[in-house]
Amino acid sequence: MRSGVIAEKVGMMSLFQENGTQIPVTVLKVDSTVVDVRTMERDGYVAVQLGAGKAKVKNVAKPQLGHFAKAKVEPKKTLVEFRVSEDCVLPVGAELSANHFVVGQKVDVTGISIGKGYAGVMKKYHFGGDNATHGVSRTHRSGGSTGQREWPGKVFKNVKMPGQMGNKQVTAQNLEVVSIDEARNLVMVKGSVPGYDSALVTIKDSVKISKQPDLPLPAGLKAQAVNEKSAEAEEVKE
Repeated sequence: MRSGVIAEKVGMMSLFQENGTQIPVTVLKVDSTVVDVRTMERDGYVAVQLGAGKAKVKNVAKPQLGHFAKAKVEPKKTLVEFRVSEDCVLPVGAELSANHFVVGQKVDVTGISIGKGYAGVMKKYHFGGDNATHGVSRTHRSGGSTGQREWPGKVFKNVKMPGQMGNKQVTAQNLEVVSIDEARNLVMVKGSVPGYDSALVTIKDSVKISKQPDLPLPAGLKAQAVNEKSAEAEEVKE
């Protein structure tokens, strides 16, 4: 099981295939550095802790500054842990790149959906509302009855009612990787992903699809991408 990555949602655009088909894609910029490694002997499970974004030193607590200093990395704005298998553990300080994924594979993208404030049942759950006439007064957009009469005399849990809309963790599953730009560290996935532009999201290999293209193991790192490009350049010169 490979590690996921942290990425910044840049925005949406369109790509055109060779046959002229237009595909809407979301552009994600990978920004992930290994800050710590969880081991079975010390922590009871195996995982890698990734950091993304730059944080001002004055806004970071002293225990966290010591944590980053131990890893010899700059203070990060966000930390996320990914469970991995023992053969996919990464060294502290390694930076993941866009070549961690390959074109055609399926990924799951998790982020915080855009918050839309307090909303009624018609906007939040697409209720039909009450009649516009026939004696209905001032309750045209109400949710109708929510409970019973004397028995059981209560409102059951999970009844759809007005409340906060959005601002929740959402996972878009089985999104296809359409294109990868290693030079700018960009991953383009088909369709939309949760969150606003510039929001941080996590990208992982799809958990529901086992048959995937050959993926780089243990991960796609920036150093590997640089070495591959230099090797290709030397072959061209020869």
